[in-house]
Amino acid sequence: MINAAEAALITQSLEIASERGGDLTGAVYARLFAERPDLEPLFVMDADGAVRGEMLSRVFDAILDFIGDRAYAHNLIHAEASNHDGYNVPRDVFALFFTTVADTVQEACGGAWSTDMSQAWKRLLNALDHYIAA
Repeated sequence: MINAAEAALITQSLEIASERGGDLTGAVYARLFAERPDLEPLFVMDADGAVRGEMLSRVFDAILDFIGDRAYAHNLIHAEASNHDGYNVPRDVFALFFTTVADTVQEACGGAWSTDMSQAWKRLLNALDHYIAA
């Protein structure tokens, strides 16, 4: 479970990243495709990036719910991991996307990123892995 202090640090990092980096969609997917070029063809029909933007928006919403009330995120993450099985996206690759988001947020935060933020994100990613693997 993510505690309130960790949730606040994750939220703060998202706010800073948004202020400094704006729309992170391009940066997240550039990082993802650099690490896993085999995933880029899965988005061949997404010529204008709308699908990528929608997916990232849902990921941010899910993260905020996951570190908060958990009204739906834990079920959504598990369900989407299963859905992505149908796209031949293995669970470890699905989990990699959250790590890619965290790395992109860290980069966008620049000098405002702290060791405490890093630890909070690490705990979040470990918690998310539980729902992805289930």
